[in-house]
Amino acid sequence: MRRFADLHLQPSVKDSDQLNHMVSRASELGYRLVGITLPPNITQEKIRQLQDICKDAGIDLVTRVDLTSKTPNQLLRELRHFRRKFETISVVCTSKAVARQAAKDRRVDLLSFPATSSRRRFFDYAEAELASNALSSLEVDMAPLLSLKSFSRIQLLSSLRKEVAIAKKFGVPVVISSGATNVYLMRGPYEYAALASLFDMAVSFALRALSETPLNIVKRNREKLSPNFIAPGIRIVRRKRNCPDT
Repeated sequence: MRRFADLHLQPSVKDSDQLNHMVSRASELGYRLVGITLPPNITQEKIRQLQDICKDAGIDLVTRVDLTSKTPNQLLRELRHFRRKFETISVVCTSKAVARQAAKDRRVDLLSFPATSSRRRFFDYAEAELASNALSSLEVDMAPLLSLKSFSRIQLLSSLRKEVAIAKKFGVPVVISSGATNVYLMRGPYEYAALASLFDMAVSFALRALSETPLNIVKRNREKLSPNFIAPGIRIVRRKRNCPDT
């Protein structure tokens, strides 16, 4: 049985009613793991509160930060600062320079592009080639497909059709997320898989983008954040205890 994940919920963490409603709805829709976008300065106490809310709903919380760096140097600084503080890092690529840097940096999990501007969607062959040699995945938010109208929606579908084809050609993983800012933009995984057919994604591929692919990202990062992690493939199994002098 598949275990589904939505790595991109965007409730206001200050609005407890909205937060509880969206987490409960995610559970009802069949998700067992959700990523919630958090402010970079969030406290550990607040994260524990969010974990408790999710646990009560039968949901596994993934902490996530969305970086909106204006320059490659700023992105590098933010990655150094935040990589070990959050389980998932997404970079909102609003310039080609930032997109290129994010694609080749192994600390970046998700590449995200503005839904409302086709000119600022920089996922092309060069971007995909860089990402294929790193660990980045292309994230597709589905909420804009529900909220955009007329020509804007057509433009987005056209962009997604090209980007998914390029990602598949270069072996770049694709993650489907909701990107929902409220409960009315949330849908179940099978509904998203059906919507993905609008940009020529096969249902089987879409279901992997809602399950195995995001789950593998979280598993990999949690292993790296573990105090027992040494290097890829190397971890502490047991710690030797100091014996008292006799």
